Amino acid sequence: MTTSPLLTLNDNALIPQLGLGVYKVPDAEAADTVLTAIQAGYRHIDTAALYDNESGVGAGIARSGVPRTELFVTTKVWNDRHGYDETQRAFDESLTKLGLDYVDLYLIHWPAPRQNRYIDAYRALEKLQADGRVRSIGVSNFHPHHLDRLLAETDIVPAINQVELHPWLAQNDVRAYDAIYGIRTEAWSPLARGRAIGDPTVEAIGARYGKSAAQVVIRWHLQLGNVVIPKSSTPSRIRENFDVFDFTLDAADLASIAHLDAGERTGKNPDDVD
Repeated sequence: MTTSPLLTLNDNALIPQLGLGVYKVPDAEAADTVLTAIQAGYRHIDTAALYDNESGVGAGIARSGVPRTELFVTTKVWNDRHGYDETQRAFDESLTKLGLDYVDLYLIHWPAPRQNRYIDAYRALEKLQADGRVRSIGVSNFHPHHLDRLLAETDIVPAINQVELHPWLAQNDVRAYDAIYGIRTEAWSPLARGRAIGDPTVEAIGARYGKSAAQVVIRWHLQLGNVVIPKSSTPSRIRENFDVFDFTLDAADLASIAHLDAGERTGKNPDDVD
């Protein structure tokens, strides 16, 4: 069975570079979705408290029969649970829903800067890691200026910064900042919510390799070194999104895709999320 490449995080943990995102997958469907993905070769599942599907994700993991040590599971604390004690309670609730003894990666979902509590939340993550309940800790949707403060006021450099990232929002500044500190950049909305499909540049590249536009963009992420978590609940697309290890984009392809960057978001600017 084909497996994803493994990347080393700054805490020496290994993360499968290609995973499954389950945003907007209903809890009742999440178990089947996760099971399909694991059977297709995925070993990295990304969920969050906000998604309200942690129970289904945990059920799919349990049904798969794959040893826990072979899986990498991420979840996230939502904005209304920032704060040292509240974040730890939120983690307890997520762990119970997942039915797991630990998670591989726990993230602050958004900095929610106007609340001014993400430092306390991150200190709670540090405690959870020290207690062995979380293997790696990190953040999501953090701009460099949020990370500047975090690095100045806490002890552990995040292992991951998960941000919206796709050819139309390449996040070159964020990726460069993350690289300086050994933080892996992880891409959510990696296909720009379907924008890749039908794009003339991406479709033309795909036609040369006999690959879909989605496969081309996922391959682009992999070659940039991003961790990438495309979301789908359609079994055929879940399998298709994982079938990206038998071709390589050349320099001209990468340059063509680079020209698509227009700084255009599909989601909100992290400074505007409370």
